[in-house]
Amino acid sequence: MAWQGNVAAMPAQMQMYYTGTATDQGEVAEPVVNFLKWFYHFIEKNEIYHVENMYEDGYYKISDFYFKDKPWPAPDVVQGIVEEKDEGSIFMILYRELYYRHIYARLKPTLEHRFDSYANYCELFSYLLSAEEPVKIELPNKWLWDIIEEFVYQFQNFQQFKSKAGKINEEEKSMLRDDEDNVWKVTAVLNILLQLTEKCNINQQLIAMERGEPITEDIAGEFGMKPIYTMTGFFSLVGLLRLYCLLGDYHMALSCIEHVQFKDKDMMALVPACQITANYYAGFAYLMIRKYGNTIQLYQHILGYMQRTKQFFQNRSFQADDINKKNEQMLALLAIASTFCPLRLDESVNIQIKEKQGDKVARIQHGDMAVYDDLFFSGCPKFLSPVVSENPTSPFGSSGPRGLQLQVFKAEVEQQRLIPTLRSFLKLYTSIPISKLAKFLDMHENEVRCCLMAFKHKKEVAKGDSTDQTTMDIDFYVDKDMVHISDTKIARHYGDYYVQQVLKLKDSNKLILGAALTPVVPANNA
Repeated sequence: MAWQGNVAAMPAQMQMYYTGTATDQGEVAEPVVNFLKWFYHFIEKNEIYHVENMYEDGYYKISDFYFKDKPWPAPDVVQGIVEEKDEGSIFMILYRELYYRHIYARLKPTLEHRFDSYANYCELFSYLLSAEEPVKIELPNKWLWDIIEEFVYQFQNFQQFKSKAGKINEEEKSMLRDDEDNVWKVTAVLNILLQLTEKCNINQQLIAMERGEPITEDIAGEFGMKPIYTMTGFFSLVGLLRLYCLLGDYHMALSCIEHVQFKDKDMMALVPACQITANYYAGFAYLMIRKYGNTIQLYQHILGYMQRTKQFFQNRSFQADDINKKNEQMLALLAIASTFCPLRLDESVNIQIKEKQGDKVARIQHGDMAVYDDLFFSGCPKFLSPVVSENPTSPFGSSGPRGLQLQVFKAEVEQQRLIPTLRSFLKLYTSIPISKLAKFLDMHENEVRCCLMAFKHKKEVAKGDSTDQTTMDIDFYVDKDMVHISDTKIARHYGDYYVQQVLKLKDSNKLILGAALTPVVPANNA
């Protein structure tokens, strides 16, 4: 029964679901049956290495080959295939999670699917939370992250479904009115995620890690010493970050990850998709509370990471689209943040912004304020309202919660409107009378003083907790009617540029040498 993780080492029955050769075109093809039986066996035996390989490889390959536009076999059918007597067993709960997730990804879920999926998630989390002692099962980190991410996504999808009152038929409206369990209620979803974090004392564990202390049972508790609880609790923190951002509560979102370290060797790095999601939502939250320095710091780091690991994601088609979308969103938001808070950007990130958003950045520099709306809509998530009404007249206006968040953002843009112009004039002088500056700006002297104070205030707020102290390329102070300017121009880092050119030269040399070493086959004159 041993399987060493490669196709050649598998038993013949197991190889069939990888090669895609179905021997039975009936209701459930034989390779699918074989996959389910082996999957059931490994989960029951708690052989996590094999479960990980089958989940990350076999499940997606079978989905693409057999179930591209149709659902997986119904749970009751699978229960008969694997000869499982208890429909509430952990394997059946996990299979139903995959079954409904596939419907959300490839098909259009019905309201019944939405209700049943929520009930299954409640059963899964109850299995973990209500246990008197830690459960013995272990699951791959990637699967645990996917469970939390999908849980938040399906909540988001359900709220968007309810908000489209005009597209819901009478039968569905009746089912929603008769819903006594408050399916996908925001407080219930938040409560589940919070319980998962508390079950393993994940915040106490993160604090101990910050101090360099070993994780003991006194800190983590009995449940926190088990990887399944620790990782589920950690991923729930990222789920809460995402959920609060969707609801527009950015301070609460950031408080959830107060002790999380955004480092390549942190727990987050165990699942790249989690790392990217956490950086995206944390960076967006910082943007909305005007800490642009933190946004730039996070996005520079994660965009560089994504650039280095691009090939890894491209080889996984089911992740490539999501990762590419996040990359585009972060570049749009980074273009906004770097406009409000000029900071030195890495050469590779600068190149990406010029390629993707270069024309919009140029239009901003020429005073086109409408471009901010385009960049914001390109980069922001799909916001939710915590309360959904059947009344088609939304209290948020025609564009819903998204329009409300845009209004908040545009208020900040309006406050920042004159700062780039003011900065450009101040950079020309070492000192300048306020009266002269007022003539340049065509403003009253008192208005100029207010503008200078706003510039100073925005400069300090924008820096946030960023470790880069060169937040602005200029500093100044006002002494009576005179503005004194201290030039703190950022020194250019030529090293980054030369490193990029050296790498390009190495790539060119490889191509040239490869072409030179390619043998020339003489033409056959026969």
